[in-house]
Amino acid sequence: MKVWLADGEKRTILWLVLSGISLLISFFNILGDALPVDVAWVAIVLCGMPIILGAVKGLITEFDIKADVLVSIALVAAVFIGEVFAAGEVAFIMAIGALLEERTVAKARAGIEKLVHLTPRTARVIRDGIESIMPAEEVVFSGTVNQFGTFEMKAIKVGENSSLQRMIRLVESADASKAKIVGLADRWATWIVVIALTAAAGTWFVTGEVIRSVTILVVFCPCALVLATPTAIMAGIGNATKYGILIREGDALERLAKVKHMAFDKTGTLTYGKPSVTAVQSLNGHRSIKDLLVLTASAELRSEHPLGKAIITYFKSETDTLPRAPEEFEMFAGRGVRAVLGEKIIHAGNTKLLVEQGISLPQVAIDQTQVYEKEGCSIIYVAVNHTLEGFVALSDTLRKDANQVVNGIQASGLKVLLLTGDSTRAASHMAKLTGITTVHTQCLPEDKLAIIESYQSTNEMVCMVGDGVNDAPALKKAYVGIAMGGIGSDIAVDAADIALVGDDIKHIPHLIRLSKQTMGTIKLNLILSMALNFIAILLAMTGLLNPIMGALVHNVGSVAVIINSSLLLHLKEEKL
Repeated sequence: MKVWLADGEKRTILWLVLSGISLLISFFNILGDALPVDVAWVAIVLCGMPIILGAVKGLITEFDIKADVLVSIALVAAVFIGEVFAAGEVAFIMAIGALLEERTVAKARAGIEKLVHLTPRTARVIRDGIESIMPAEEVVFSGTVNQFGTFEMKAIKVGENSSLQRMIRLVESADASKAKIVGLADRWATWIVVIALTAAAGTWFVTGEVIRSVTILVVFCPCALVLATPTAIMAGIGNATKYGILIREGDALERLAKVKHMAFDKTGTLTYGKPSVTAVQSLNGHRSIKDLLVLTASAELRSEHPLGKAIITYFKSETDTLPRAPEEFEMFAGRGVRAVLGEKIIHAGNTKLLVEQGISLPQVAIDQTQVYEKEGCSIIYVAVNHTLEGFVALSDTLRKDANQVVNGIQASGLKVLLLTGDSTRAASHMAKLTGITTVHTQCLPEDKLAIIESYQSTNEMVCMVGDGVNDAPALKKAYVGIAMGGIGSDIAVDAADIALVGDDIKHIPHLIRLSKQTMGTIKLNLILSMALNFIAILLAMTGLLNPIMGALVHNVGSVAVIINSSLLLHLKEEKL
């Protein structure tokens, strides 16, 4: 019992169970006159008092008029005229609605929490040959993983300038301007309260019967209105789960329905993210392809880059041995590597590395590599003692259903974008294969963020699909973020609103359709609930409904809303 009382959600469920039992006992008069008061008071105290206290607090501290103000007035009025059961029933229904809303819309999670937890507190530092422990903010270039052996490191960026802190700031800036969805019932609450009080006061003035006025307040309680959105969203979330889609934000479906652009990262999203060697080519003929592969594999042995790892994997498969370890190794982020093997200085990387190292790129090399680049390959140039001797072409595999997914998204009325750090030729090739016409290439995390912001600044909302740490800021900045949940990094998943648990993008068209269907259901729910309320109000004005019957009638709207929402659970995926 202590555990249940300590947990907010479990305590609410316990109060609902006790309140429901008390209302059944009261309605069927099971205890007769055994108790001095109506047992429905249990529901009023457990479910009604939190609503009343919340409404009073909102009015006093912020003059915030929400739907709970009208509910509180109805509760107090019903109790005042002795309609205890009606008051308890309204409190019970509203408490259920609040719980449903809390479990969906309030699935709030801090997207940068994972990043913050990754920040190291202390660091082991060697200065003048002496090892010491000191606060991490004073030294560390963080977010780096050492998988093999040990090493000594010189910190060149510290504290707030570290790469991880920089990434945190990007995610924080993206989160700050993300739209916040406010409950529709609360947005309309002021007008609902004014209309309800006016109708109740007018009826009392004309008829002189206070019971009619209380009945109006009871039937005007926006129970079905409060349930309209959360029940539909819950059903939508349940449907998505069947297809391996985890919706982490309660209002993500609502936002997704408003999206105009679907932006994809390339590697690991449209492709499988596992590059493989396509060709090893010698340029001058003085060195065999086998020798070139041996030198390249040795140079890339300590590399953590996916392309470098792909070369090592290829070397192992071709020779069934490990490459020789270099005497020296240096990595140039985003460009390539440098290694010393005996008397040979080996550079392996892209054209930026060649330019930096003063290594000429002959026309024959450009001509030969263009053939592979047109097919979407990435090129690793290999130079020995500052002379270009060949290259390795690597390609990633396009997901088999990528083209169908893009077509399905476009058929839904959305425009598809490609945001990638790849070269223009490689990205354009992949875009052509998938049918994407708008391509942004050579994008750093900041670039993706800026591109998304440029679209959304003109009210063209963007849904970003990506994986990896570098995509986290873009996922957070986008109106909706979808992360690859299997191979994607934890940071990317935490930054996103939706995660594809099985790394399967083929269900994204269904997700878009589901979001639009969910919004349609919500609108129908609102129409049903409001129509029934106004009909009940007319009946209450004429005296055809008393408070108890009014509470029962207006609950029909709640049941209709729940049934209509549940139909979303059975929405089937259309074949692409």
